[in-house]
Amino acid sequence: MKRFVLPLALAGALAAGACADLSATEQRVLTGGAGGAAGGAAIGALAGNATAGAAIGGAAGLLGGFIYDQHRRTQERFE
Repeated sequence: MKRFVLPLALAGALAAGACADLSATEQRVLTGGAGGAAGGAAIGALAGNATAGAAIGGAAGLLGGFIYDQHRRTQERFE
């Protein structure tokens, strides 16, 4: 089962990139979450628990994507 976590996380990231009807905020948060889950799964696989790594990485990626979106929105207001 552990062998399939990383490919599934990567497939999820690719599928998330194909969502064209999302707002800029939704795209950034979803992309951050998918990237975080993929990275977390890879690191977690090295540490022995890819599932926990994907969950933690996904949560961190969602938060990072949201913070990045807020930063971009602030920049756009002052341009």
